[in-house]
Amino acid sequence: MPPIPGRRGRRRLGAALLAAAAALYGAPAAAADEPAAPAPAAPAWTAAPATARPGSARPYFYLAGPAGTVLEDRLTLDNPGDREYTVTLRGADADNAPDGALAVRPAASGAAGAGSWISFGGSATVKLPPRTRAVVPFTVTVPPAAPPGDHPAAVVAAGPGREAGVRIHLRVGGPAVAALTVEDVSVRGHGAATTVDYTLVNRGNVTLTPELALSAEGTLHEPAGRPARALPVELLPGRRARLSEPWPDAPALDRVALTLTATAPGAAPATAEARAWLAPGGTAGLAAGALLTLAGTALAVLLLVRARRTRRLRRAGDGLPARQDAAAEDEHAHELTELTELTGAPR
Repeated sequence: MPPIPGRRGRRRLGAALLAAAAALYGAPAAAADEPAAPAPAAPAWTAAPATARPGSARPYFYLAGPAGTVLEDRLTLDNPGDREYTVTLRGADADNAPDGALAVRPAASGAAGAGSWISFGGSATVKLPPRTRAVVPFTVTVPPAAPPGDHPAAVVAAGPGREAGVRIHLRVGGPAVAALTVEDVSVRGHGAATTVDYTLVNRGNVTLTPELALSAEGTLHEPAGRPARALPVELLPGRRARLSEPWPDAPALDRVALTLTATAPGAAPATAEARAWLAPGGTAGLAAGALLTLAGTALAVLLLVRARRTRRLRRAGDGLPARQDAAAEDEHAHELTELTELTGAPR
């Protein structure tokens, strides 16, 4: 029987195979710079929350009260141009788009949530003469059975060729529950273009502004993660968003275990894990992955053969027949080999 390589020999074999795999890696081509988009033209008219004095501004409406109350506020419509416009006002439900961006539901679908609580009375249609400003009052009637927490809504103004929405942060009194989960983590791309996709779900009754951190463990390297950073998302109660996190420091070739940790004010940290092979793309990536798999398989076989030889020597030293359990050992070795192939993860 040929000699079994020792620890130094196994290391050399693994290093040689990994070096060959790494040599196949090629740097991705640099993306061409795209020209900057032109600045959008100024709108012909604007809609914004009314203010008590000129020069001050409110980015949105904020209203709060217990269930069963009627809340009031005012909207300003400003027409600085030389043309008259007719603007129609409505209440709408606010929502998260699939990528987390804030949006309002179209008029055709109607308002089923807090948008249906908004009323402009007889002022739902407003004529704006040139160089004028109109202040339009509205009410929000909170139903007596409205549950506590945030109820996202918006005031939408529609005119010729344009719609403008103004958010309403509406909170109904009662217990506030902040809860967040991370789900469906996956990895795509390679090298500096590696991206981690995941889903954030708001399982509480208040709007969340989450942060995300990424940590990783590799089989061959110690990959750099990403510290916690604020996400450009306001996740509304009960909504989910499919997001992507760039990972430019991902290893070019490795088997990695990723952990995503999401936090938000008032919510317990939420984590999710995923495992992935990282390899260059194209034919070179397939060859590199094959060599990496070969390295793991060769090491596993060497360890298995060495273990079998050790057991047989022990039996021989104890006076036990080595042939007695040879068939059972071969069957056990077959099971171990199959198990290693099924897991696909070098230990």
